[in-house]
Amino acid sequence: MKMLQLPPALLVMIAALLPPSTSVSHHPLPVEYSNVLESSLNPEITILYKEPDAGTCTTTFPTQKQYTGYISLPPYTLAPIQQNYSINTFFWFVEARNSSSTAPLTIWLSGGPGTSSMFGFFNEVGPCEVVQLSDGTYGTQYNQWGWDRASNMLFIDQPNQVGFSYDTTTDASFDLFSSQVFEPPEPPNPDLPGFMYLNGTFGTASFEDEDATSATTANTTEIAAQATWHFLQSWLATFPTYNPATRPNTTVEADAVGINLFAESYGGKYGPAFATYFEEQNRRRLNGSLSKNDTLAIKLDSVGIVNGIIDDLIQDYYFPAFAWNNTYGIQAINEVDQLNALNDYTTNCVTQIQACRNAMASTDPEGYGDVTSTNQLCEDAQYTCNDIVNIITDAGYYPYDIRQQYPSPDPPAAYQEYLNNDTVLAAIGAKINYTESNPYVQAGFISTGDTIRGGQIEDLAYLLSIGVRVALIYGDADYLCNWLGGEAVSFAIAAALTEPPSPTSSSVPPTYASGFPSAGYADIVTNPSYVGGAVRQYGNLSFSRIYAAGHFVPYYQPETAFQVFARIIQGVEISTGEPIDLSTFGSTGPRNSSQTNTTSYAPEPTCWVRAWNQSCSDEETDAMLAGKGVVANGIFYLDNDDTTDGLPESTVAAGVPGHPMSTTTTPSDSLIGAFTATATPTSSGMATSGRRPRLFNVSFAPFGAIILGLAIGVLVIL
Repeated sequence: MKMLQLPPALLVMIAALLPPSTSVSHHPLPVEYSNVLESSLNPEITILYKEPDAGTCTTTFPTQKQYTGYISLPPYTLAPIQQNYSINTFFWFVEARNSSSTAPLTIWLSGGPGTSSMFGFFNEVGPCEVVQLSDGTYGTQYNQWGWDRASNMLFIDQPNQVGFSYDTTTDASFDLFSSQVFEPPEPPNPDLPGFMYLNGTFGTASFEDEDATSATTANTTEIAAQATWHFLQSWLATFPTYNPATRPNTTVEADAVGINLFAESYGGKYGPAFATYFEEQNRRRLNGSLSKNDTLAIKLDSVGIVNGIIDDLIQDYYFPAFAWNNTYGIQAINEVDQLNALNDYTTNCVTQIQACRNAMASTDPEGYGDVTSTNQLCEDAQYTCNDIVNIITDAGYYPYDIRQQYPSPDPPAAYQEYLNNDTVLAAIGAKINYTESNPYVQAGFISTGDTIRGGQIEDLAYLLSIGVRVALIYGDADYLCNWLGGEAVSFAIAAALTEPPSPTSSSVPPTYASGFPSAGYADIVTNPSYVGGAVRQYGNLSFSRIYAAGHFVPYYQPETAFQVFARIIQGVEISTGEPIDLSTFGSTGPRNSSQTNTTSYAPEPTCWVRAWNQSCSDEETDAMLAGKGVVANGIFYLDNDDTTDGLPESTVAAGVPGHPMSTTTTPSDSLIGAFTATATPTSSGMATSGRRPRLFNVSFAPFGAIILGLAIGVLVIL
C-alpha cells in the first residue's frame, strides 16, 4: 500500500509525507443542519441537529434513527454560577434496535474529568465500532453488544470544551506530543515531526490560558451537573418521542420514568451528583420554587457506575492493597512498598482529605469552587493522595489493566482517526476537530480538588431512599478503580441507609445497612456456556464484579457488560435476568467473591500517533522524535515496509459516510434483547478471555488520555 493512494482526508497520514517542521491544516468543513430550532422552554437556547449521513455509524438495523448536533446555552444560563461564556454541548443519539417508541432512554457519560463520551460510543457501548479496511482507511460495522439492544442511547460530550463541545470556535494548533492547544496557531516546534503538530479548529481553552483553565468550562462536578440539567431540559423537549415523561399514556409525573444514567470512571463523581441534582430540581418543580411550565421532570429509574472513582477517602486505601495482593496473583509492588504506601494513606492522604471536606462544608457547601483557600486545601490533598495512586505506574504496569505493562494495546485509537476525517466531521455536523481528552478541563477540576470533595456516598444513599436503582459495576483487572475499592464503597452506601428497601411493604425487610452485607455473591450467568462475574444484590443496590475485564468493562467483556446493563434497567435479578420483587430480594451465595484468574494477557502493541504516550515503546518514541519511521492511518511504523502488515482482507465490509454497508440483518435473539438464565454453567465456563472479540485484523493500541507529568503532572482518571 502506497500512502499516496490513501484518501487525503486522513490528515495524520498526509502529515507523514511532509517535512518534519511542517504543520498540517485541517479544519472542519462548513456545517449544514437540517434542523435549527429555539428551545420551547427557553427561546435563548438553540438546538442544531441533523441525521448523520448513512454509513457514518452502521447500526444493526438501517431503520434505527440517529441524531447528532449541539444544544447552545447562552452566557449566564447557569446563574448564579459565574458563566460568562457560551456552552455548546455536542450529542449523539441512536434509537434502540427494537420498539424505540417505548424503550427506555439511557444517558452515557465518560469520565476524565475531560474525556469525550465518543470514547464510550465507539470503544464500549455504542451501536457501532470502527474497523479498518484493506486499503488502510476506516469505516464502521455494527456492535453486536451495543447497549442499543435494550435502550435508546444518548451520548453527551460534557463539560464544555470536551470532545466536540466548545465555547467559541477558534483556529489553533494542536501539539500531539504535549496534548497542548496553541491559540492563535503557532509555527510548529522544530524538534517535532510534522505529524505531531496539527492546525485545526478548537474551543478557546489553550496553553496560553493555563492560569485560567476553567474560564470557559465547569471546574467542579456540581457545576457540570447544572449545565447537563439545562442541556437535558432542551434535549428532552426537542425529542419528546424519546422522553418517557411526554409519551402517550403518560398522564402524571409519577409515570415519568424510564431514564437511566450510566457513567464511567470519573463518572463515579458525575453519576451520583448529577442524579441527585436532577431529583432536587424535580422536588423544586413540585413545591413551586421552579416553574413547571418552563421545565421538565428528569425522573431516573437507575444510576449505573462503571469502574468509578466514587470516594477517594475509601478507595485510595485499596491502591497499595490491590497492587500487592489481587485476584490475578500479580505482585506489582513488594510488601515493603505496600506498607509504606498504606502508611502514607493513613498519615497524609486521609488527614488532608478530611481537612478539605471540613473546609468545604463551612465555606463552599454548594461546591462551586469559589473559595481559593478551600480549593488549595483540596488540590493539595489530591496531589498527596495521587502519590499513592501512582505506585502502579512507577512499577511499569498499565493502571487500566494490571495484567499488562506499558505500552498497552487497549483500547484502540482507530476511532480518533475516523472522527477527524473530513467526511465524518461533516456527516455529524461537528464544528471543531475531535480530541479525546482535554487537559485544560482536567486542570480546572484539579485546581479545585474536585475528586477529593466527596458527597457521592450520601448522594447514592439518597437515591436509593427514593427508589432509584443504584448499580456498581467493576472489572476485576482494573487497578485505577479496582473492584476491592468498589466493593468497599458499596458497603459504605448500604451503611448510610438505616431504612429498608421498601418501608411501605406489608412485611418490612431488613435495612440496607444489614441486608446488603448479608446478601451473598451470585454468579452472573452471561449465556448458557459461561459465568461472567459475581453480583451482590439487595433491594435496589447491587455490586457486580466482572471477571477478566479491565477499566473499560464493556470493551473487555461486551456480552457480560450488556447483560448486566439490561438487567439493571429492567429491574430484574442481575444474576439470571429472572423477574424479582426488589422490595424484598437479596442474592444468595458466598459472602466473599474469591474467584481467582491467572489468565495471561499481553497482546502485541500498536503505536498510535494520537496515543503515543500509552501505545508507543521508548524505541518508537525516540524514532518519531528523530524523524525516523513513517506514519500511515495514524499508526507509526519503524520500517516503511511494515505499513501493510496486518491489514484486513479486501472482503471486509464497512459503512462510511454516504456509503452505507449493505445489510440483510433481521431481528433475532442474537441481535436484540437480553438473556435470561435457566441454569448455571459449570465453573469451567467462567469467563477467561481478556479482550472483546474485535473486528480488526490489526492489533490496536490505546489512547493518550492519561497525562503523566506532561501537562499537569497528575494521573487522570478516564
